[in-house]
Amino acid sequence: MDIETVTENRSHGGMQGVYRHKSTATDTDMTFSVFVPDHAPGTKLPVLWYLSGLTCTHANVTEKGEYRAACAQAGIVFVAPDTSPRGEGVADDEAYDMGQGAGFYVDATQEPWAPHFQMCSYIEDELPALIAEHFPVDMAHQGITGHSMGGHGALTIGLRNPDRFASISAFSPIVAPGRVPWGERALSGYLGEDRAAWREYDACALIEDGARADALLVEQGTADQFLEEQLRPELLAEACKNANIPLTLNMRDGYDHSYYFISSFLADHVAWHAARLKA
Repeated sequence: MDIETVTENRSHGGMQGVYRHKSTATDTDMTFSVFVPDHAPGTKLPVLWYLSGLTCTHANVTEKGEYRAACAQAGIVFVAPDTSPRGEGVADDEAYDMGQGAGFYVDATQEPWAPHFQMCSYIEDELPALIAEHFPVDMAHQGITGHSMGGHGALTIGLRNPDRFASISAFSPIVAPGRVPWGERALSGYLGEDRAAWREYDACALIEDGARADALLVEQGTADQFLEEQLRPELLAEACKNANIPLTLNMRDGYDHSYYFISSFLADHVAWHAARLKA
């Protein structure tokens, strides 16, 4: 599987790169970023996946996340994919919460989305194989995190793959998309009206159906404009309590939904993941 180097920049003693490849899952070109800390020749490093939110690309966290110093210190590779397929011939919607930039990390079954919007397969299968082939990563030690729609993706992908991900965290995640407007619109559009098909893409539903994790870490700002209607972290807290899953839910006073919030605590999450990935 070939990749094209878009940019590479030396940073914090490592290399921050942006790359492009032809995806078979989405049948489009896909762009992603990877930060690789300096390391001894032949060494393979743990990897932390970061999934971005609505309207974002790989660039948002790459340019605003402030994670490189923490990853360099911990010796962790940081991978940030795009949020959806893009390009000419790819279905889109005029609203920001559907279509390009809003893949919701599902494998769409409905037209016009199904031909390209296979983001679950892309994130779970195709991109990891590509990363393992081209970068010095130890695929036996993986963590996953993300923001908003990407927090939803991190929780659901992590919960569905407990043998793969040793650590799962999220920033301002959509924890129960089957019960909030963003999720209802996206899941019905991509998957159809059968709500049973939505459950594998809903963190609270997955936990209710038996998914488990050793621990979850969630960061949430109290001044987040989407908190009460779209995010509803109290539903995840209830699901985790009922399932005896240790959940650390940090309600950060005065923080909103922006990268000012994420950049304030992303280094803490890197350290939290590092402790688990190196255990």
